[in-house]
Amino acid sequence: MAGLAVCGRFTLRSPTETIASLFEGLRAPPMEPRFNIAPTQPVACIRSLKGQPYLSHLRWGLVPSWAQDVGVGAQLINARAETVASKPSFCESLKRRRCLVIADGFYEWKKIGRKKFPFYVTRPDSKPFCMAGLWDHWKQGEPSVETCAIITTVANGAMQSLHDRMPVILEPSDYLAWIDSGSGGAETLQRRLANNVEEELRIQEVSRFVNKVGNDTPACIEPECTLFD
Repeated sequence: MAGLAVCGRFTLRSPTETIASLFEGLRAPPMEPRFNIAPTQPVACIRSLKGQPYLSHLRWGLVPSWAQDVGVGAQLINARAETVASKPSFCESLKRRRCLVIADGFYEWKKIGRKKFPFYVTRPDSKPFCMAGLWDHWKQGEPSVETCAIITTVANGAMQSLHDRMPVILEPSDYLAWIDSGSGGAETLQRRLANNVEEELRIQEVSRFVNKVGNDTPACIEPECTLFD
């Protein structure tokens, strides 16, 4: 468990029709429920094509177009909101290649003593939401690959008991503006990243079954209470 990044695992288990309802007219192919999405795996993202949102799956872990090795993506699964505009790996994507990463919950681990305990964070209604993301297209190898990163920011009140950071969860009213490559300058974008949703979040300790990347079943989100065992 050492070295897990902020928002290093998440879920997308909602029915496909629920996911599609996030955007008017969105076409979403049938998707299998996922309970333990991990870096380097495909993640469902929304981008803009001719002004219309469309869904595709991008590899999680951004590989800049100029990178020599696709393996760098494993180290770039998150981008900090405070520095994303100045980091060479992310700044061009922030200007021109923004996406929404769809999830309905994410995991965070809290260290207590020498142990780390997994917690599952969702909206109170368990409905899907969109995290601010960036994407890039790497063409220096065969095959080429499209990748993404999730932007993180300072934790809101609900999350501070677990971690000092969390993913940027955008308001639905900001979804289309975020993926519009012609929308706003750097200052406007930074303000959107700073205005993380303050809605109540539901936080539940879950089984350490989720620790293993290969485990991708409903058992990952089963409630558990072992903190004082």
